[in-house]
Amino acid sequence: MSGTIDDLPPLRDVIRRYGLGAKKSLGQNFLLDLNLTGRIARAAGPLDGVTVIEIGPGPGGLTRALLAQGARKVVAIERDDRAVAALEEVAQVAPGRLTIVAGDAMTFDATAHLDSGPARVVANLPYNIASVLLVNWLSTEPWPPWFDRLVLMFQREVAERLVAPPGGKQYGRLSVLTGWRAQAKILFDIHPSAFVPPPKVTSSMVELIPRAAPLPCDRRTLERVTEAAFGQRRKMLRQSLKSLGADPLALLAAAGIEPTARAEEIPVAGFVALANAFQSTKLTA
Repeated sequence: MSGTIDDLPPLRDVIRRYGLGAKKSLGQNFLLDLNLTGRIARAAGPLDGVTVIEIGPGPGGLTRALLAQGARKVVAIERDDRAVAALEEVAQVAPGRLTIVAGDAMTFDATAHLDSGPARVVANLPYNIASVLLVNWLSTEPWPPWFDRLVLMFQREVAERLVAPPGGKQYGRLSVLTGWRAQAKILFDIHPSAFVPPPKVTSSMVELIPRAAPLPCDRRTLERVTEAAFGQRRKMLRQSLKSLGADPLALLAAAGIEPTARAEEIPVAGFVALANAFQSTKLTA
């Protein structure tokens, strides 16, 4: 096939031709509104010279938009063989710019597809793996990571947890990990009616920019401390931190935190101080 991105058939035709009915088992909700896919691609830009990693492209609406917006290369990871065949049409009108990887995003190694230029993840993530993928990216070692930005779609409820400040019910373990390693903001919401089939929830595009120098801390220790603290979030930290096996009062004193405080009141810097105090107890034990 010759031509340009604009010459490709409408997405609904592609879905019909390849029998691409959305599969619930794959968490598929296809975004067919080209105005919205264009808006997402622009929000992730400028893309000149950038390698974009896209997870779960489906029939390729966002893939088309990323290429049209000038991405140097798009690496699309897709588990659904039907969608892989549909994406081949896009590859033919963008020679050398679209790499289709038939595989599982949970085990995909993006670094094998990168070169010396900037890399970015832009995706309408399947909701059933969205949070797990994000934690994997935020847990990248060494840090700073291989990507310069993540522009990702989540359920609105998850998006609010990512950007939540201390003091509310939405603030939790995911908020701390995100705030420690990235600056996150909600860009805009997307109504269920924009998708086929429409999900039962509103979606949000979230931008996460890695912090070049997060507060020094061992990531696994930070995760262990937040798990203990938020595992019993209604209790005071002097009680909830007992599950760590160290003296909670000593940890809290070392971190400069009141023993009567609760997890949702503690900012990221406080959890980092707690994790560093707990790490010290392990090193001296």
